[in-house]
Amino acid sequence: MSKSFYKNSIFYKKYLGSLFIKRQQKEDNFVSLIYLIIKVSFSLLAIVSLIKLGYSSKVRLTRLKEIEDSFSYEKYRFNVLTNKFDDLFSSEGEQRFMKDQDQIISRDIIRVIWR
Repeated sequence: MSKSFYKNSIFYKKYLGSLFIKRQQKEDNFVSLIYLIIKVSFSLLAIVSLIKLGYSSKVRLTRLKEIEDSFSYEKYRFNVLTNKFDDLFSSEGEQRFMKDQDQIISRDIIRVIWR
C-alpha cells in the first residue's frame, strides 16, 4: 500500500484530527493560563498601589492637620501680642504695661524706672 492511501484514509484523519484538537486545547489552556497570570499580577499591582496611595494620603493629611494647628496657635499668639502692643499706645497704656511688668519681675529685684 502506498503512502497516499494512508494519508487519505479515515483512520489517518481521525487520528491526526484528535491529536490536532488535543494540541490546540493545550495551547489554548497555556495561553489562558498566561493571561490569567498577567491579570492576577496587574490586579495585585493595582491593589498594592492603592494601599500605598491611601497610606501616603493619610500621612499627608496628618501633616497638614499639624501645620494647620500650629498656624492657628501662632495666629492666636500674634493677635494677643498685637492687642498688647496696641494697648501701649492707648491712654494710660504705659501704666498698664508697668502693671504687667510687676507680675513678670520677681519682687526681690530692684527696678529702676526712668521718667
